[in-house]
Amino acid sequence: MKAECVFCDSDGGLEVYRDERCRVVIADDPIPGFCRVVWNAHVREMTDLPAADRRHVMDVVFAVEAALREFLRPDKMNVASLGNLVPHVHWHVVPRFATDAHFPSPVWSAPQRKAEVRALPPNFAQRLAARLAADFETQG
Repeated sequence: MKAECVFCDSDGGLEVYRDERCRVVIADDPIPGFCRVVWNAHVREMTDLPAADRRHVMDVVFAVEAALREFLRPDKMNVASLGNLVPHVHWHVVPRFATDAHFPSPVWSAPQRKAEVRALPPNFAQRLAARLAADFETQG
């Protein structure tokens, strides 16, 4: 574990899926459904992972994107891996809505307007957890 790494020291959000390699969390963010796929071990760059692990984390990212598209019907999906502030492999999977405060700019840009309040569907976290468990139940 690396000292003072938020993803080593905490889940990084509400955990909805975990396997031996990575986890999916719903981030505490005003954009509803903003998720992160976080590598469990402290690894700095994607290319530090073996090829099979890189494929696995991307399979999880794509499964999260597909579930968010189905459950939330966003106007656009953003997928990003930056790690400049937290150099620990993690991916942002962000449903974007034309009414969010930053759209069409990145979520990290200055707000362009007051965001429309958008609630998550009932049982969103449970539905996402069940979907991801089903997607990966036969994989190891």
